[in-house]
Amino acid sequence: MHSTYLRTTTCGDLTAANINQTISLSGWVARSRDLGGMTFIDLRDRYGITQLVFNMETNAPLCEIARTIGREFVLNIKGIVTERSNKNPNMATGDIEIVVSELNILNTSKLPPFTIEDTTDGGEEMRMKYRYLDLRREPVRKNLQLRHKMAREVRNFMDSMDFIEVETPVLIKSTPEGARDFVVPSRMNQGEFYALPQSPQTFKQLLMVAGFDRYYQIVKCFRDEDLRADRQPEFTQIDCEMAFVEQEDVLVVFEGLVQHLFLAVKGITIEKMPRMTYHHAMTLYGNDKPDIRFGMQFVELTAITQGKGFKVFDEAELVVGICVSGAADYTRKQLDELTDFVKRPQVGATGMIYLRHNTDGTLKSSVDKFFNEDELNKWSAAFDSKPGDLILVLAGTAAKTRKALSELRLEMGNRMNLRDKNTFAPLWVLDFPSFEWNEDSKRWHAMHHPFTSPKPEDIPQLDTETGNVRANAYDLVINGVEIGGGSIRIHNKELQAKIFKILGFSEEDAQAQFGFLMNAFEYGAPPHGGIAFGFDRLVSLFGGSDSIRDYIAFPKNNSGRDVMIDAPSTISEMQLKELAIQLRDK
Repeated sequence: MHSTYLRTTTCGDLTAANINQTISLSGWVARSRDLGGMTFIDLRDRYGITQLVFNMETNAPLCEIARTIGREFVLNIKGIVTERSNKNPNMATGDIEIVVSELNILNTSKLPPFTIEDTTDGGEEMRMKYRYLDLRREPVRKNLQLRHKMAREVRNFMDSMDFIEVETPVLIKSTPEGARDFVVPSRMNQGEFYALPQSPQTFKQLLMVAGFDRYYQIVKCFRDEDLRADRQPEFTQIDCEMAFVEQEDVLVVFEGLVQHLFLAVKGITIEKMPRMTYHHAMTLYGNDKPDIRFGMQFVELTAITQGKGFKVFDEAELVVGICVSGAADYTRKQLDELTDFVKRPQVGATGMIYLRHNTDGTLKSSVDKFFNEDELNKWSAAFDSKPGDLILVLAGTAAKTRKALSELRLEMGNRMNLRDKNTFAPLWVLDFPSFEWNEDSKRWHAMHHPFTSPKPEDIPQLDTETGNVRANAYDLVINGVEIGGGSIRIHNKELQAKIFKILGFSEEDAQAQFGFLMNAFEYGAPPHGGIAFGFDRLVSLFGGSDSIRDYIAFPKNNSGRDVMIDAPSTISEMQLKELAIQLRDK
């Protein structure tokens, strides 16, 4: 109930229990209908819509004014709640209407550039330019209400687990590792720059050194990288760190957080989450964030398909496939579509082989001239295929073929309707490689970040088998989307220095960039670890959307622009001079 001189209630509260009450409402005109003797106006606010009635017979002057009111005018009215003769079961207030006795136009409105309805005629760029109007639409408002509810439940859970929310700096130091930084010039220290944080990583580790024990923050982070549906230049993390823990402690606590969110926000009980090593994820799904709502695990055929005279298989490093249950009736046209799909540059395969396990039990492949029935039976046995199944096979170099088959598996999951947005399948992926080799820079890069601890048992291999060293790292994946990632951190100065050396840092560079952290490790750093969840991704997953933009109040477009305020923009010559910045002539 919102009781002020402009409203005693809201447009979503009134029901049949309020009939005969005198109330006042304020809101925006969603639509109006002039039926001659009667005028109806739907008044909207954040809470819902209420129908207003103006009667020519009982109050002609007021009805005449009502006829002049346009969409999105801001009104304050007073009237009596009455029972609605033609009830609307699709509205929370559909049993009642307000017979208006007083009308005050608080503000007029231009005709909006698009209809402010659940289904609008406005394109995305138009709606982003007038985002303050788009936010009046119920679906957008509900998205932000979902975001608010999830943030509140995160805080409730973290508080119950004795975590302290601490704000960390937004103006920090630039580091070359990871994605590009957004940089901010300093007026007082000319020629020097701050960076906006890609994450509060080093600060949360310092809070562990400081003895805060359990920290979290719902925090803005920034990355200057190319955009897509699940990326924005500024995004929000649930950032967390714990002291005196091992990996299992972190997984248990944050599995609990995710279970709490599903139960509190969606009423869904999530059982204990399965765990899978990075090696198994890549072997079985070709992907370190597998969607396990459906099967179609990879089966390798290299050993049973080579040496049969089929050049594509004979020269391949890997022959691997998936079995799609119930797809044996795919037409030649559909199979050609799949072949075209895997040949797309972003998928990268050169072609596709198929084997039908027909409903009559016979086997028919696209390479029958190279493989006889006995050999095709071996394929079928490897997949444990049943009549009605379709086997799809790719071949080539191992890494490229696994990636392509992963994309094909997801495509088949979509085509077979196996990726229901209302089904949730969380998974922990563990034991990532600590390092990956970069051919361009000819050096090792950290798979997660330089502060991730190797598995203790793998530390002796750092110098000799660098590529085989596993990280004490873990990702939370839900429905094929990486929702969070973290690790047990290095808390020993000597080990941290060794990792920096492997990553190609000189002692001077390491000291210049991270000396503050390494120095802190000399003052009693406890064992610690943590995780960060992509809050925007988590909210969009709960909301059933692939785009995080739908759940951000004022998002950027695909070019990183805010088209509403027209940012980024140029700055004045005076500002440039104060910052000692000289722009090159274009």
